[in-house]
Amino acid sequence: MKHFLTTILLVAAMAVQAMNVQQVEPLCWWTDMQCPLTLMVHGEDLSDATVTIQQLENNRVKDGECTGLVLKGQHNAESSNYLFLDLDVKETGTYRVTLNKGKRRVSFDYTVLPRREGSRQRQSFTTADMVYLIMSDRFVDGNEANNNSSLTKEKANKASVHGRWGGDIQGVVNSLDHIASVGATAIWATPMLLDNEPDWSYHGYACADYYHIDPRMGSNEEYQQMVQQAHGKGIKVLMDMVPNHCGAAHWWMQDLPYKDWINQFDHFTNTNNVFSANYDINASVYDRQLSNTGWFDHPMPDMNLNNADLLQYFKQWAIWWIEYADLDGLRVDTYPYIEPQPAAEWCKAIREEYPNLNIVGECWTRPAPAVAYWQSGVKNYNGFDSHLPTVMDFPVEEAIRQALENDGNYWGGGLTKVYDAVAMDYLYADVNRLFTFLGNHDMDRFADVVKDKSLDRVKIGMVLLATMRGIPQLLYGEEYNMHSSDMSLGHSTLRMPLPAENELTAEMRYMYDFVSRLFTWRKTEKVIHTGKTMHFLDRNNTYAFFRYNDDEAVFVFANAAEQVREIPTAHYQEILSRYNTVGEDVLTGEKVDLSKNNLIAAPLSTMIVKLKK
Repeated sequence: MKHFLTTILLVAAMAVQAMNVQQVEPLCWWTDMQCPLTLMVHGEDLSDATVTIQQLENNRVKDGECTGLVLKGQHNAESSNYLFLDLDVKETGTYRVTLNKGKRRVSFDYTVLPRREGSRQRQSFTTADMVYLIMSDRFVDGNEANNNSSLTKEKANKASVHGRWGGDIQGVVNSLDHIASVGATAIWATPMLLDNEPDWSYHGYACADYYHIDPRMGSNEEYQQMVQQAHGKGIKVLMDMVPNHCGAAHWWMQDLPYKDWINQFDHFTNTNNVFSANYDINASVYDRQLSNTGWFDHPMPDMNLNNADLLQYFKQWAIWWIEYADLDGLRVDTYPYIEPQPAAEWCKAIREEYPNLNIVGECWTRPAPAVAYWQSGVKNYNGFDSHLPTVMDFPVEEAIRQALENDGNYWGGGLTKVYDAVAMDYLYADVNRLFTFLGNHDMDRFADVVKDKSLDRVKIGMVLLATMRGIPQLLYGEEYNMHSSDMSLGHSTLRMPLPAENELTAEMRYMYDFVSRLFTWRKTEKVIHTGKTMHFLDRNNTYAFFRYNDDEAVFVFANAAEQVREIPTAHYQEILSRYNTVGEDVLTGEKVDLSKNNLIAAPLSTMIVKLKK
């Protein structure tokens, strides 16, 4: 990565007031990109500098006019320590950019690289994938030597549930075979960029440098290599990005380019979390603005993407990591907190650069209409289009949890809730671009919330996750039925390390075998990936549905009741009549004849039957 990083050359400082360059971002660029390049140069006393660009050859300035990297324009910020350079990128090479102010001069070298072949048409994660969510600092400590760094404030402290535990890039690399064995075909790791807060920095969501991996995780080069190694095992990689807020320790907080680079108030002001204000015809301007401008938390300054230079900065940042690391997709944190129109422009710019790239946004709200509003392609009454292809299906996640957290023996309870949630599919532009899950790093583990911590209830949830429409996501450790270490201490205790082989109990091994078999089967089932859904309701805490296409179908029956239930196959004739009713139970391998009217489902059980014409 050394040749990627900007080399700062302090050529001269010939006055009392220093002139220097400390940051140049993006770190490098490529030819044949759709996104225009604007360098943000930060140092001391850079405003109004005269800029010249020369091409280097064998580390020497090449004679003649520079045509490979051409300055189209420049502008100052409010701070005199910034200069923005609009560049036309034409040829690969290394270029020397020189800033002159009177007798003072400072230079830095900038690299333009050839774009990876086929980069623009890269494919992304789809319904054919299962995404494995990793809490980066907690997952696996693969390299204890980098647990502490002289460059960062917080040190490792495995004695504290809220401290850093040493999970890193090497831990992910070491676990790739395990991840693949679970049936996962993609990884979403929580942010690995530098988070330099003095405490609670382990979660990574308070970025201190958008262009460098936290040294306690590894390096940019190691991250790039991790993606390559994952690809070698058929695993895609999504990067978790947070354009809504940075960390209080970000270097620019000491010298903001503009006062409105972040949203500022006379005193600390939280967001009101009123996402509905974005589409509520009765909402006040006050509520709407506070929703998008209030801070997420004290150490997380809220970024103002209405600032044109910041928006361009974030467009380039996302595109830079996709191109540099060869990423397969993005997950966007706290999406509805961002100013909506700039956020839409951000997504649009990324998708214009990579037309097939999928982006999933965390739109943590309910009910379904509130989530559907944020999916691109929905015909919203106000004409708003987020350009965000995929949204997280929090309504179905909530329904599955509520269905299995008690016995469900009441009107509208149990699996009726799941039926009702799926009945809202008409609201979405594309149900195959829903991101489905049972839990994530920000909510109690699924195994902790089901009634009696029942393994059978967890298995019902897993079957639903594996067979319903959408793109399933599994939180690390769910393959072992992992529980929080102490729920009373908050979410830090659900983010414990993945158990080592010698820590596995018989129950953990049993669950691993079940989950692995289930999601490995799912990998090749196109009818699950792209088939339609037809479901049937019985108000006895059961749920039946078919995933189907013209050639085949998968029948799923879930019984969340604590009693035996009859499977009313006669109710399903409108779809069963299209297929051979004798199929194979995916979970047991046994033959099942769905033409019989006396099929029985055991308490707390599931059935998956594959049918063909």
